[in-house]
Amino acid sequence: MEPTPELSPHHAYPDHWEADVVLRDGGTARIRPITTEDAERLVSFYEQVSDESKYYRFFAPYPRLSDRDVHRFTHHDYVDRVGLAVTIGGEFIGTVRFDRINDQGRPASAPADEAEVAFLVQDAHQGRGVASALLEHIAAVARERGIRRFAAEVLPANNKMIKVFRDAGYTQQRSFEDGSVHLTLDLEPTEKSLAVQRGREQRAEARSVQRLLAPGSVAVIGTGRTPGGVGRTVLRNLLAAGFTGRTYAVNRAFDEGLATLDGVPAHRSLGEIDERVDLAVIAVPAHRVPEAVADCGEHGVQGLVVLSAGYAERGSAGRELQRELVRQARSYGMRIIGPNAFGIINTAESVRLNASLAPESPARGRIGLFTQSGAIGIALLSGLHRRGAGLSSFISAGNRADVSGNDFLQYSFEDQDTDVALLYLESLGNPRKFTRLARRTAAVKPVVVVKGARHSGTNPPGHAVPVSRIPDATVSALMRQAGVIRVDTVTEMVDAGLLLAGQPLPAGPRVAILGNSESLGLLTYDACLAEGLRPRPPRDLTTAASPQDFRDALAEALADGTCDAVIVTAIPWVGENGEAETGDGEVLAAALRGAAAGGPAKPVAVVHVEIGGLAEALAAASSTAAPRTRPTTLAGRPAAAPGAPTGAAPATATAPTGPGTEAPPETAEPAGTTEPTEPAGTAEPEAAGPPGRIPAYPAAERAVRAMAEAVKYAQWRRQAATPGKVPEFLDETTDEPGAAALIDTLLGPAPDPRGRPLTHDEARELLGRYGIPVRPTLPAPDPEAAVAAAARLGYPVALKTTAPHLRHRADLGGVRLDLTDEDALRRAYAEVTELLGKPAELLPVVQSMAPRGVDTVVRASIDAAAGAVLSFGLAGAPSELLGDTAHRLVPATDRDAAELIRSIRAAPVLFGWRGSAPVDTPALEELLLRLSRLVDDHPEVVSVALEPVVVAPQGLTVLGATVRLAPPPPRGDLGPRRLPNY
Repeated sequence: MEPTPELSPHHAYPDHWEADVVLRDGGTARIRPITTEDAERLVSFYEQVSDESKYYRFFAPYPRLSDRDVHRFTHHDYVDRVGLAVTIGGEFIGTVRFDRINDQGRPASAPADEAEVAFLVQDAHQGRGVASALLEHIAAVARERGIRRFAAEVLPANNKMIKVFRDAGYTQQRSFEDGSVHLTLDLEPTEKSLAVQRGREQRAEARSVQRLLAPGSVAVIGTGRTPGGVGRTVLRNLLAAGFTGRTYAVNRAFDEGLATLDGVPAHRSLGEIDERVDLAVIAVPAHRVPEAVADCGEHGVQGLVVLSAGYAERGSAGRELQRELVRQARSYGMRIIGPNAFGIINTAESVRLNASLAPESPARGRIGLFTQSGAIGIALLSGLHRRGAGLSSFISAGNRADVSGNDFLQYSFEDQDTDVALLYLESLGNPRKFTRLARRTAAVKPVVVVKGARHSGTNPPGHAVPVSRIPDATVSALMRQAGVIRVDTVTEMVDAGLLLAGQPLPAGPRVAILGNSESLGLLTYDACLAEGLRPRPPRDLTTAASPQDFRDALAEALADGTCDAVIVTAIPWVGENGEAETGDGEVLAAALRGAAAGGPAKPVAVVHVEIGGLAEALAAASSTAAPRTRPTTLAGRPAAAPGAPTGAAPATATAPTGPGTEAPPETAEPAGTTEPTEPAGTAEPEAAGPPGRIPAYPAAERAVRAMAEAVKYAQWRRQAATPGKVPEFLDETTDEPGAAALIDTLLGPAPDPRGRPLTHDEARELLGRYGIPVRPTLPAPDPEAAVAAAARLGYPVALKTTAPHLRHRADLGGVRLDLTDEDALRRAYAEVTELLGKPAELLPVVQSMAPRGVDTVVRASIDAAAGAVLSFGLAGAPSELLGDTAHRLVPATDRDAAELIRSIRAAPVLFGWRGSAPVDTPALEELLLRLSRLVDDHPEVVSVALEPVVVAPQGLTVLGATVRLAPPPPRGDLGPRRLPNY
């Protein structure tokens, strides 16, 4: 929408308020400001509202809007009077407006900070979460315009609207006055309101993916008249998979007399189909896609899989076509997989959907798979099929213009048919959201990720998403912090997925190794040590071992309380005639299955060399392992995991899996207190029942690496069950208001968007507000000034050059330490200036000496995509040359700080390496927590570097600090929920 001439430039049309949202039932809608051009839409909308809803809105019979009403409701200044509308297909389905008022309830302007708010939703769309979405967006608009409270009058009988306000999570007050309920909402976001918002987002986005994967009917648009071609291939695959719903072939070029094609009804357009179509697979040239999308939108299609190519992967012109495709589909309330997609698969018995180009539908299993690459998708499907693994669902998103990996995580969290989520990602459109969703999903099931395009610094063609400048090592560390299993290759992803889907999680790193090859056992032992596991000496059963010997040895290892996992190595065994037996892998598989089924629940993996049929027999043992269940509540939802809030468990009541099922009708939003989306903890790794399929690997390294990932993930689950905390002492020793006032002063009334670095004294003052003392330095522009500075600070002192090219470069001779008197200082000054240049170039300073210790560096920075990141390493070569730096997302907990220090490779230096004295790591952890708190409280602090931080056996000293302030970058993850617009 464009601003109308009637609006002044000061109140220009706020296009940043426009947003696409996913409603409770999984459909999409558009929220935008109402303009003067909307008069006819408003009148049409009002005519479709029931008399009861009109009465609730105006407290009296109000059959139609007067011209004055229409003018009032379509003319806004976007400051004191604002109206928003929810649209589908360009028509209103709901509206909200606020009018700023004073203490007496009369119309007012700023600085009045209260507004009266009112909603109206078309009856046909009530129960879809329209009012709740509108409240989120109108509240954000109000905060932007300086409004801090909403006031609303609601009739007592209007229970739906009262519940919308009550469940929003805002601090509120209620009273009964003059026959109506008077509500006042404080619009400052709270922990509860954010949890409610994210809970609704999760249910809506999960439902939107579920609608795509479990349709009641599918139309293939672009089905060829002759065998071959993309459309005809998809139709053939749908039929071959046994899709349980209705299938239609659509092509405008069909002959009028053609009634069926491949046994399904054939039509020239969707309009000829008498029944509703839930999913459309579009396989026509790109220039014909808009026509097909319009046809789908006009006939109520819920979602699209666009296989057509020719979009963003072709350059800027194609990218604009892709954006227009997304805009067009969302305007009709549809979500898109693609374009340039490979397709989707759902193996649930009630669905059996293969709307993809994969010629064979995978077996039913417990693994969910999402990929941004069709080629990688083909490879993964082939690899899983070859190793006998089944899938629960598969999405190949192509250019992923709409449905993304984040949506798949939302779906996987709830899907009771999925035990493990595998994702191949080439871009992260919203890293903050991905980390949040991955952490929540990993709390209940493993998430394994391969990240492509790791080192290019750009996104692959077609992926129109913001580019994060975070180094790949940082991305990996942040994923680990969120519980994500990050692997490097798709082969490793399949290896880990097979183990995690079929075996219980290990209780620790102790691994028993047994087999009939001493050499293979030793290779496995070495691989375990390399991966940080604790292997027991391999048990050699000799080449004469029979399958029964394997069974007895495995049963004994599983029963041993000193082992947490078992790796079986096997080569062809020697039979009675002295010849190697290679053919009967089924016999060995049966023996291993029997031992695993009869023993304690511990993970088992097999490494085999040339044993025919073994991998297939082990896979066939239980290719569809029983789902890992948790107790359910009386409401039918899985009970919360121990130590987790009620909402930590997936909610299945809103995600049916049968074809064509709709979300259950709801008359109001669910209470926000029943289902927050950020679990405070997570379940201990469950002690599963009998193991499922036993994964087999052709190399010891692959089996051990998969087991090591399972061990690390299980450890993360155990630690996440009791999450870390921010120590209370920070609340008593920090001056947040003082720091905020100082930052405002330093930035000034009109801050430079590029920001500004702080001087040494400014940085010291700001850091001091958070209990981070920085040892003072005094300038020494000449020898006399240096002597005066030393006298003021007290000997011994250090003389340092602070020129940018010499900063922190003691190796170049720009730092002289332990100067105990004036003569030593004068000699050092003369030597430095003679060696490196004039004082005006060197910018020398004098600083008192700190106690000896280990030099470290602590940093915090804000990435526009990922958020604030806290980093730690040893100063100098370890971090700068070897990249030995650890990272955690802010805000950091006490556990994060402790892990940050211990996760660098050089950490032993801090804990008494080679007989040195251990340093004060608790003081270092406290420093990390204080810095984390500073950047979390004040997003204007965009970067901090404390270097060096000398950590002594008792205490630490911050010798240098650089701080940069800038207007804070926008935090999209804290605003109202919205779909990204690329």
